[in-house]
Amino acid sequence: MNKLYTSLLLLTVSVGCSKDVLRDYEDRIIGSWRISDVDRQGLGGSTSNLPFREGTITFEEGRTLRYESATGTYEGTWDLVKKWDDEGEKRQTLQITAVDFAGQSVKGEYYDDLDFRSRNHLVATKHSGRHTYVTHFRRR
Repeated sequence: MNKLYTSLLLLTVSVGCSKDVLRDYEDRIIGSWRISDVDRQGLGGSTSNLPFREGTITFEEGRTLRYESATGTYEGTWDLVKKWDDEGEKRQTLQITAVDFAGQSVKGEYYDDLDFRSRNHLVATKHSGRHTYVTHFRRR
């Protein structure tokens, strides 16, 4: 019986200490995020073809965003969607669309999976053929 109480106590303490884990992804993504790294895994592909390789994305309430990079400033939208995979696991996806009206340029990306590693570290994964791109965002 003591083991049960100890387990429940540890569970309560761990959940209480990590309230951020329980917050909805839509609340947690709001703010400015710097793209700190993009990793390519698997065969083929190049990160130079990705629309978001560097810069800062500010996710705003109302699902609008601002993307600033060396190539310009973009305004756009974002959307999070919960999906279920074949094994019944829930995952979060992210769609980003950004437009540079001055330069007449559009950038868009669909991330197949989104994971908060911590309050200040967000990882977005894109699967493309035989390779996977993993983008790391750090809160500013």
